[in-house]
Amino acid sequence: MEKRLKKSSDKKICGVCGGVAEYLGIDPTVVRALYAVLAIFSAAFPGVILYIVLAIIMPSDEYRCQ
Repeated sequence: MEKRLKKSSDKKICGVCGGVAEYLGIDPTVVRALYAVLAIFSAAFPGVILYIVLAIIMPSDEYRCQ
């Protein structure tokens, strides 16, 4: 079975970081921490835009973003 990048049911906001962690096979907390650090050091705005874009384009099999 091939791996697909999709939103995770292990979610805090929309499941984007959890989905990336599942795809890479690492702990979601590590991905969330790295994302937060990168977002802060990139002046936050690009990180927020990237998260919104990923939340829109990543497929979701089990639930919808609220």
